[in-house]
Amino acid sequence: MTWEQLGPYRLAQQEDLPKVSRDSLLLAEFATLRRGDRVFDMGCGVGVLGLSLARRERGLTLDGADCQEPCVKLARENLSRNGLAGSIWQMDVAELPERLSAGSYDLVIANPPYFHPGRGKIAPGSRGIARTGGEEGLEPWCRAARWLLRNGGRFALCTRPWGLCALLAHLARHKLEPKRLQPVQSGPDRPANLILLEAAAQGKPGLELLPALIMR
Repeated sequence: MTWEQLGPYRLAQQEDLPKVSRDSLLLAEFATLRRGDRVFDMGCGVGVLGLSLARRERGLTLDGADCQEPCVKLARENLSRNGLAGSIWQMDVAELPERLSAGSYDLVIANPPYFHPGRGKIAPGSRGIARTGGEEGLEPWCRAARWLLRNGGRFALCTRPWGLCALLAHLARHKLEPKRLQPVQSGPDRPANLILLEAAAQGKPGLELLPALIMR
């Protein structure tokens, strides 16, 4: 067991499970957040996004789900150990509309899988599972996010630039209107290698393209 300090909170991590990543930390800072928000973390891993959001704002409800039992167990422990309110369920993203109530959340957040099975270099074990999605890509994630969100609620997620066109099509299909987009670059002369995006359920058209975030 190792420990990561996230503001006032301590996150327990295990070697064979997903860990704190740059992408999750950037996403947690990017998402629009308001005191008292009900938040749902899809594919929550061990709870990195929940604790990262909690250090930004007080009074959040931090629910989430993951398909891997060890992740669910450790995510629950991380919430409880830090005195944070929320529930973590073991279920696949595709199951969420069948098992949870519609329109229950103000913010749905996700650092979803980037790769299809058999494509890209994937880490073994649980970390590889967390980075590998199904052949449907992000469509089930957008469908579940729309189900969980109240009208006007936000869906914040990150993706690779090569996945942006497909993501925008999935968002449109499920009436999630892109509102804020920020590319992330490893240097001022480097192409973007990550996209942060926030959409609003039943939102009006109007996309704010933010300046690129340069990570040195």
